[in-house]
Formats: sequence, C-alpha cells, structure tokens
Amino acid sequence: MSDVRIRAAITDDEPALSELVRRTWSPATEITPQPPAGEPFFHEASRPEDYLIAELDDRVVAYLRLVQPIPVDSCAHVRQIQGLAVDDTARHRGIATALITAAITESRRQHASRLTLRVLSTNLAAQRLYARTGFTLEGTLRNEYYLEEKFVDDLLMAQQI
Repeated sequence: MSDVRIRAAITDDEPALSELVRRTWSPATEITPQPPAGEPFFHEASRPEDYLIAELDDRVVAYLRLVQPIPVDSCAHVRQIQGLAVDDTARHRGIATALITAAITESRRQHASRLTLRVLSTNLAAQRLYARTGFTLEGTLRNEYYLEEKFVDDLLMAQQI
C-alpha cells in the first residue's frame, strides 16, 4: 500500500475518472446503463469535492464518492458512499479498504457520526468488503431493481463513526 496515494479529486482528474468508470462498469454492480465515451464525469450533482481518489504510480486507479445523502440540516450528521470503483489492474492491494478508511476520516472531519451505503444483493464481493470495514446490514429493499431480467434487492448498510 505504500505506493498508493489517497487524495481529494480535482477537476483535472475528470478524463481519468471518466475512463475508469467506463472500464469498471458492470451490469452486476450498476443500476444505470454504461456511460457513453466522452460523457462528463463531473457535473452539478457530482462535483470534484465529492470524491476521494486512489493513485498508483501517478495513475488514477480508484475512486469513492462521499456525500451527505439528503441535503437538510436534520441529516447533516450522515455521509453516504455513493460509488466505489477500483480498476481491475489495481485490485487485491487494499485500495478499496484504504478509500473506505479515508472516507471515514473525511466524514469525521466533516463532523458526521454515521456513514451509510447501498449495495446490490448480487454484489457479494462488495458486501464482504463493507462488512470487513465495519458496516452492518440495516435494511433490505426487496425487488428494488429489475436488472438483467431478474429482480434484485438493494441493501442498506451503515456504521456509526
């Protein structure tokens, strides 16, 4: 892990992040269609300051999106992971765990005390990762999505931080 650097995203990361999204997109883990080539990564609802990225050998290999899920004062203590992707070439190096650890640190810095996420019931590898990093299952939205001709549950996981 000493060769991996976690940092906040900047606008100049957009081309690398756009390409990373296209490379890591999978119907097994995503609820939206694969983004077309050239589609902007950053936009009004998805800003550079919402992302932590991982670099390996000065190359962006992973990202995590961290936001307040509902922008109201009564939810100011909650942060949510709304996307995590690691390039296939950088897997099994602890990068996802490092990003989650950084997200916990950043959430605390922002005075949050709760971190949540949603994960598809079919994404067993992600569920194991989240459980290893302290998340527990808090709820199941049965048949929330219809993906690849079958219904899929959406799982809510969380931890107090």
